[in-house]
Amino acid sequence: MPSDDARAHPVSPELRRRFERAEKIRIGETALRRPALRPTESALRRHFESEIGRTARPLENPHVEPRVAPEARGRATPASVLLAIVLRETGPTLIVTRRPAGISYPGHWVFPGGRADAEDATPLDTALREAEEEIGLDPGRVEVLGHLGEYVSHSGFRITPTVALLRPPLRLDPHPAEVEVVAEVPLAHVLDSRRYFLYRFRERPDRAHFAFDPGLADVMLTGVTVSLCIGLYGELLRSDVCPRL
Repeated sequence: MPSDDARAHPVSPELRRRFERAEKIRIGETALRRPALRPTESALRRHFESEIGRTARPLENPHVEPRVAPEARGRATPASVLLAIVLRETGPTLIVTRRPAGISYPGHWVFPGGRADAEDATPLDTALREAEEEIGLDPGRVEVLGHLGEYVSHSGFRITPTVALLRPPLRLDPHPAEVEVVAEVPLAHVLDSRRYFLYRFRERPDRAHFAFDPGLADVMLTGVTVSLCIGLYGELLRSDVCPRL
């Protein structure tokens, strides 16, 4: 659930107006609908212990837009994000953060993470360092399950998503220059195609972008963030370890 701060600082008005003007298609009412999954700790462990989970394949961009050119992919900057799954009694949740004003993509919800530094030996090092810097997450509290395949963004980053488990209680200390709000979205909602929408924008009829509505106040995932959610969903469907609803 988002904190009281999340309700006091709503989604960027410009972002909301843009999506409200667009044609909205419910994925659950189209041929793109997929079975909803019920994530459990044991199922998540089985996935990353499986051959599919251990052999990460590159994640595809699900949006209808031009693909990243091969030469751009080759010079993309390495980066990592942390898909931190909190094992709440009511069900697993996924940590997301909202970017503050004054930096790129203000008001957008993203996973903790960023570009690799020279001292980072692995993508995991990048993900843990960035999560500690951004939200004060103690690396010692993080149990890494594995990785998803790389995702190359139009913004010029080659992103490696690290998937990990966290056990409450959590003590987080968001850095205000990088994070305005920390929220948790139910992982079961991430793994339910009825929560996803496809938006077509009048000014760009040749494009369509996915968005994910977790049903929480002022939280909507778009862009790379929703692409990574779809990537996780797809990989869990492939290994078929999570119970289907």
